[in-house]
Amino acid sequence: MMKCFEQQRVSAAHVMVVGCGALGNEVLKNLVLLGVGHIVVVDFDVVEMGNLSRSILFLPSDAANKRLKVEVVAERLKVINPAVEVKTICGDVAYDVGLGLIRQQDVVIGCVDNRWARYCINRLCMRADVPWVDGGIEELEGTARVFVPGENCYACSLGPEGLKDLARRMPCSGIIRRHEQAGSVPTTSVVASVIGAVQVQEAVKLLHQEALGRGDLTSLCGKMFYYDGQHLTTKVVEFKAYDDDCAEHDRWDPIRPSAITRDMTVSETIEWLCGELASQSVCISLENDCFVDYVSERSNDQRTSVMCPGRAVEEAVERDEHLKGILFSGLYQHEYRMIDHAFPYPELTLNQLGIPASEVLHVMADGQDYYLEIDVK
Repeated sequence: MMKCFEQQRVSAAHVMVVGCGALGNEVLKNLVLLGVGHIVVVDFDVVEMGNLSRSILFLPSDAANKRLKVEVVAERLKVINPAVEVKTICGDVAYDVGLGLIRQQDVVIGCVDNRWARYCINRLCMRADVPWVDGGIEELEGTARVFVPGENCYACSLGPEGLKDLARRMPCSGIIRRHEQAGSVPTTSVVASVIGAVQVQEAVKLLHQEALGRGDLTSLCGKMFYYDGQHLTTKVVEFKAYDDDCAEHDRWDPIRPSAITRDMTVSETIEWLCGELASQSVCISLENDCFVDYVSERSNDQRTSVMCPGRAVEEAVERDEHLKGILFSGLYQHEYRMIDHAFPYPELTLNQLGIPASEVLHVMADGQDYYLEIDVK
């Protein structure tokens, strides 16, 4: 190992990897081979046959049994390095990763396949003041970039057209099937290896801020590494974007610990907050999702109770006999984005509202903003 990479620092590092596809497999493999001691893996998908030709950690039996990707990679990483601590989150980075967990990381590595997921990673890292490394691959091409709060921002790099495209989301499995129908290969294990290696190298550099400051190491922050496997060329180009007016730079600080747990009801939480903040009027902002109590057909006022976070409404609608067959676009959902004394379901728990573990609550009281981390005990 290069002398500027300190093994003790690498072993003590906490790294989160979002996405367990071809790129995520390579990144995770490299992290454990380097001896990174603490890894959090986030993904909501299952292993499919199409993953096997590009993902070193998956076996045919995993696809046959439709095992969760996070479950499989955790198991295989422990085989490679039994000393590694691997935590898993089977969920969506947009909704299921608490900011408190992001705060514990030294660096986050994004191995995702759409702009929305990258946007969500960027938002969390900006709020928590944690750098992150992005990677993207398709066919024989790949890119890697580094985003550091205060220096470079993914949201700022999108531009107007990119922001419009955020809603378009296609998981790896959909991309693979699309290419298979066209008779082409979506990605190769080779390009995943190249970009995954660059991502991990950049992540380890971020653990050595002193060496970066001295110029012993050079970071991709503000740049983009581009690999073209078809013509075997590489280049590094300037790719810095940081708009001082960007709302995504809103760092949540200071973040205070609290006695709030996800098992507490809304009424218990509001009561605790009023006492803690010495205020008679507090409001919790549901930053990443809303809570929906009912949906109704746009053509009439017939209401159907769903009582779930916004992300689960479409699934709830599909299970309902009355609503089955109605296009989701033909429904109106009644939602809450602020929780206060007037919230009509005080008996619901924070967990039922869809608030993830280790989340940081954005609370407003008497015109002031407070950031309180949920107790995970």
